[in-house]
Amino acid sequence: MHKVTEHQDPGYTIVGNHLTQHRSLSGLAIGLAAHIQSLPEGAPVDIRTLAKRFPEGRDRIAASLRELEAYGYLERVRRRTDDGRMVTVTISYNNPAATHARRAREDAEQTKRRTAVAPPVPAPTLAPASPLAPASSPASRSSAASPPPSASGPAPAPPPSRHPAPRPSLPSPVRPLPKPATHEHHTAAAALLANLRRDDPRLLLSVRDVHRLTPPVAAWLERGASPDAVRSALTARLPDTLRHPAALLAHRLTELLPPPLPAVAPSAPSAPTPPAAPPLQTCDGCDRAFRAPVPGRCRDCRHQANRKSEEPCGGS
Repeated sequence: MHKVTEHQDPGYTIVGNHLTQHRSLSGLAIGLAAHIQSLPEGAPVDIRTLAKRFPEGRDRIAASLRELEAYGYLERVRRRTDDGRMVTVTISYNNPAATHARRAREDAEQTKRRTAVAPPVPAPTLAPASPLAPASSPASRSSAASPPPSASGPAPAPPPSRHPAPRPSLPSPVRPLPKPATHEHHTAAAALLANLRRDDPRLLLSVRDVHRLTPPVAAWLERGASPDAVRSALTARLPDTLRHPAALLAHRLTELLPPPLPAVAPSAPSAPTPPAAPPLQTCDGCDRAFRAPVPGRCRDCRHQANRKSEEPCGGS
């Protein structure tokens, strides 16, 4: 192979060899990843838009996007809009391995800062009193004139000190954020955090803060707290000046964590557990979020496809 390299004007995209020479990704997936990275911020990259741009069908494009999502080049996050609808937001990573390593370093440094304890403050030492008092002191003259106490009598108690030595105060270590035992409530916890800005616009959290605070909220839900109770605990009595909303929420989630529910006695009849809702999926036809046990198309897209298949073909 011989390559001819020419200087390019501004407007090109840098793509790493870890993507273009990936051993497990298909050619369509590599091409879609390069195309998505070349688009500006906020451009639509849903399945319908990509199907209009490329000759491949929606099914092949949807399968290629799932490949990129499996290897970390794409992340599709479900979020609730202001009108209550669930939409899918696509996040593109040009180097997922480097991004994960950087986040791991930042999390390790943050954990190290939280668990670091300052050394104890030493207690102040008082200067010893002089054994010889000045001769001109009236206290010395009165003590010299007074007779010595009897050997059989009790010794006089020393006068109490007016300025006791202060006790050293140790800073309390920062408690780690609670974590749930399972990942069952992560989706509901992330939706609850994303919707806190409806209660107070100052509680607008970034994607990183939502990912960091999702496990503590899931721990609350796992211990039997309702979403309304968690929302009330996080938004009640907010200070007038709120500079770090994520730090305030992390403090409340740690300090106000409810205890686990007590175990039900064997003799008490246990209430039947409702069936678990199927997970959220992304429609391969309209890129809309819907609940289904396996990926595929939503009900509207399936109904539309069935209507097209049932239409009679034209002819004489």
